[in-house]
Amino acid sequence: MTNCSYHELVELRRAIHKDPELRFSEHRTSERIKAFLVDHGWEVHKDPESPGLVARWPGAQKKIQVLVRADIDAYPVQDGKKVPYASANAGVAHACGHDVHTTAALGLACRLASEPDVRDHVSILFQPAEEIPFGESSGARRMLDSGLLGDSYDAIVGLHCWPQLEVGTIGIDSGPAMAAKDGFGIEFHGMSTHAATPALARDALLAAADAILSLHAAVSRFRNPNELVAFNVGTIAGGRSQSAVPDLVFITGTLRSHDEGVRQRLKVVIERVAHASANKFDVTADFTWANQMPAVVNSPGLVSLALEVLPETKHTIVELTEPPLTTDDFSLLAERGPTLYFKLGVTPVGADAILPLHTGLFDVDEGCIPVAVDGLERLVKSALASVERGENLS
Repeated sequence: MTNCSYHELVELRRAIHKDPELRFSEHRTSERIKAFLVDHGWEVHKDPESPGLVARWPGAQKKIQVLVRADIDAYPVQDGKKVPYASANAGVAHACGHDVHTTAALGLACRLASEPDVRDHVSILFQPAEEIPFGESSGARRMLDSGLLGDSYDAIVGLHCWPQLEVGTIGIDSGPAMAAKDGFGIEFHGMSTHAATPALARDALLAAADAILSLHAAVSRFRNPNELVAFNVGTIAGGRSQSAVPDLVFITGTLRSHDEGVRQRLKVVIERVAHASANKFDVTADFTWANQMPAVVNSPGLVSLALEVLPETKHTIVELTEPPLTTDDFSLLAERGPTLYFKLGVTPVGADAILPLHTGLFDVDEGCIPVAVDGLERLVKSALASVERGENLS
C-alpha cells in the first residue's frame, strides 16, 4: 500500500485514454477503477443503475468526511492525435480530461491507503455522465439519488484540466468556477405544402431561421457589457425535401451565465423572442428548458484554505479572476456541503498553442498528474484538520 509511481499513473491514464466510453456506458472504465481500488485496499460501492462508484476504506464511519469527485466519461468526438495511446474507439475520445481527473483520484487513493488517520475520513466518487446532451440526465444527479453518497460532507473537492494554464500550475477561482447552464429546445410547428404554392403553407423553417437571428440579437441587447454571458444555437433539424415547405423544425441551444438575476432576465427574453418569431410566420412554438444547472461556486472558506495551504505543495498557485462560461454538474454536489473546484494546468511550458477542450487534438503534459494528486492530498488533509479545529469551511 505504498504510493503509486509516476510511471504507473501515466500508464493508467493512457489505458483509460485509449479506451474511452460515453455517458452511462463507462463499464470497462468502471471495472478498471474498481480493480485498482480493491488492489489498494479500498471498499468499492457500485451504483446498480449506472457505472458510478463510491470508494471508502473498509469499516470507516468517521463523523468528519471529505468527498473527492472525479468524472469518468468521454466525449463524442474523433481522436485526432497521432500518439500510441490515442482512442481505439471511433468517434469517442477523452477530449475533456476526465481520464486525468480519474487518474488523479486513483493516485490520491493510492497515497491515502497507508494513512489510516486520513483515509477513514475520505470518500471518492467516480461519477459517470458529466457530459450532458440536450434533454438527457446528469451523472451527478444520478449519484446523488443513488443512496451511495452521505447526507452531508464537511468539504467536497473536484478538479478540471485547464489548458489555459501551464503544467505545474493550480488555479483557484475566488467565486464562480463554472457558469450556470440553461439548455433549451424550440419545436416550430407549421403546415406543409408544395414549394410551388407557399401561400398554402406555414413555414416552420423560416420561423426557426428568424428566431435564430433574433435570439442572438436580443441576447446581445438585453445584457450589459459587464455581464458575463454566452449564448449559442447549436443544432437545427427539419424538412424532408427541397420541394416542400417544412412543417416541423427543431432547434436547440444554450445560455451560460454567472449572475442569477442576469440568468432569469435573459431566460424571459429568449422565450419571448422565440414565440414572437413563431407568431410572425403564423406557426406555433413549443419551448422547453432542459439540463438546467446552477453555477459552480467555490465556498469562501475552502478558497481561503486552498490559497493558504496549496503553496506548500511547491507548485505555482494562481488566483483566477475571470470565471469561465463552461459548466459542470459538480455544482449539484453543493447540496451536500461546501465545495472547491480547482483548475489544473495541463499545457506544456512554452507551448506554441493551447489545445482546446472538446476537440480531437486535446492532450495534456502528463506532468500534471502528480500536481493534481499533490493538490488533492493537501486539500483533503487541510480540510480535515480545519474541521477538527472547529473551523467552518463554507
